[in-house]
Amino acid sequence: MAAGTRRVALVTGGTRGIGLGCAAALAREGWDLAVCGVRAEAEAVEGLGALRSAAGPGGAVQYVQADIAADDTPARLLDAVRGRFGRLDLLVNNAGVAPKERKDLLEASPESFDRLIRTNLRGPYFLTQAAARWMIEQGKLGAGGAAAGAGAAEADAGGAAAPRCIIFITSVSATVASINRGEYCISKAGLSMASMLWSTRLADEGIPVYEVRPGIIRTDMTAAVTAKYDALFAQGIALQKRWGTPDDVGRAVAMLARGDLPYSTGQVVLVDGGMTVQKL
Repeated sequence: MAAGTRRVALVTGGTRGIGLGCAAALAREGWDLAVCGVRAEAEAVEGLGALRSAAGPGGAVQYVQADIAADDTPARLLDAVRGRFGRLDLLVNNAGVAPKERKDLLEASPESFDRLIRTNLRGPYFLTQAAARWMIEQGKLGAGGAAAGAGAAEADAGGAAAPRCIIFITSVSATVASINRGEYCISKAGLSMASMLWSTRLADEGIPVYEVRPGIIRTDMTAAVTAKYDALFAQGIALQKRWGTPDDVGRAVAMLARGDLPYSTGQVVLVDGGMTVQKL
């Protein structure tokens, strides 16, 4: 494939957990990747190695150390992607944190609340703003600089048109109350609304926006509560009585990135094993 024609995805928090699952699924489908995380690159070598293996000899993987909560991160991240690849076709807002301590609503601290809102909601909101502006600009000019209509989709390697798009990774906690981590639930509920807002704003630009809402996924974030969730699965908390995996989420992201749901902007894709199905 000619230089500059491979589609480029930016996945925040893309070297471990759900982010790694999303980035690896995209790499296997021929995407070039930019991933970021708060760790130094030397501390992320395992995840980056897995992504480079998934990308194969023709794929490129860029790492940028960045804290999504920092005000300068959107500009720094996009400048890095622009300098390496010259284009951006997909933003996956995945990076997020859990409370350092799970505390009852009556005991939770303002510091924990502010930390989660800044990282899980404010950071992705303004990164999306910056990425959307660039995507709109690319749609007007075309990746190669030729004039094109606003939001125009470019042909992928197989010749099929696939638009630039934005995906928010939220959580079933956007609608399922957990009173020992209220700040997490509120941050994810806000992010769900952000997905709806951006899908509304960007529809006329030809940029679909989706929300992928995972359930209980086996990652380092859930490792400390393994016994709790093992018991809940045994009791039937989800219709499918198993943990979800980062690959389960990655497959959903890859489907959306391919443009397989072209008439569904603003929609929520649940990856929760039937956890939130109401039943008698």
